[in-house]
Amino acid sequence: MTSRAHSRRRGSYGLDAPGVLLALSAGGALLLAAAHKAREHALGLVAVLLALAALGLLATSASYLYTSRRGKLRAWTRVLAGLGLVGDERVLDLGCGRGAVLVLAARLLPRGRATGLDLWSRSDQSGNGEAAARRNAIREGVEDRVELRTGDMRSLPFADGAYDLVLSSLAIHNIPRPSERAAAIDEAVRVLRPGGRLAIADILHTAEYARQLQGRGLSEVRERSLGPGCWFGPWMATRLVTARKAS
Repeated sequence: MTSRAHSRRRGSYGLDAPGVLLALSAGGALLLAAAHKAREHALGLVAVLLALAALGLLATSASYLYTSRRGKLRAWTRVLAGLGLVGDERVLDLGCGRGAVLVLAARLLPRGRATGLDLWSRSDQSGNGEAAARRNAIREGVEDRVELRTGDMRSLPFADGAYDLVLSSLAIHNIPRPSERAAAIDEAVRVLRPGGRLAIADILHTAEYARQLQGRGLSEVRERSLGPGCWFGPWMATRLVTARKAS
């Protein structure tokens, strides 16, 4: 899928963790106000330091907004194009949210099927919900090849080897306990067919995922950055882990 095709997207995909973006923006605004007050009281150095901190938070907010609205979609467009899908695969998106990555995958599956699974938390994505994901699939013209399920990625309601490709975007880190994140990774591996592939993008724990996949005997395990266009801030870079299940 080209970047031009990406620009024609008709769906509405919300913001990731909107509370975080609100906190960053509000913090920047408050620091700017404090810098102005410090300047009025002739506290020049304090004003400069506060202004620099404010600019840092506001720049982070801008990066966060871009990544959430556009950057991650551009990155996933490239990731999916690089997988060389033939169009008849069965694809599972864990933590699909409003369907941003799910729809991108479904566009590449004229003879296949894309399943999205989520618990539909609105703190993790604004306006999240099964109805929102379904509307987006309809708007993008892929509703005939998309299935939506409510479920927990730590205990997937699917048979062993049911999918050719398992995806997850910015979702597994929301599981707080390491043992439960490990359970989610194990479930992703379980539902992959022999020779199937896995692609996980996340802002935390990607080295942990890669080690676990290697320990489970997957091959071609690689971890890499998705670049500055996928930063939620300088300390929140998105990284991608890919792997293949043994045949």
